Amino acid sequence: QVHLVESGGGLVQAGGSLRLSCAASGTVEDIFVMGWYRQAPGRQRELVASISPLGKTGELDSVKGRFTISRDDAKNTVYLQMNSLKPEDTGVYYCNEVPPRYEYWGQGTQVTVSS
Repeated sequence: QVHLVESGGGLVQAGGSLRLSCAASGTVEDIFVMGWYRQAPGRQRELVASISPLGKTGELDSVKGRFTISRDDAKNTVYLQMNSLKPEDTGVYYCNEVPPRYEYWGQGTQVTVSS
């Protein structure tokens, strides 16, 4: 069983930055590709960025060049550095495997970008 806890969200003005963290505990050796997902109000949850165990990353087109995903396996933590934030980045951000496992969804962390 794996337990994921997201943190680092908050309220920021457009153009600002935030760094999200996802701390994993439990049987983390069962985790392979990790991802950050977000759910904006009234929209479906979407995959924003992913990272493989070897560090290969992928990002949603709308965040390329602004968001960077990274992982520190020694700390069992995945990060999402978000720069040049836009109001459309507002939502609840979650981490999970890719593809996601239902039992791994946590509470998420709220990101609100004001214009």
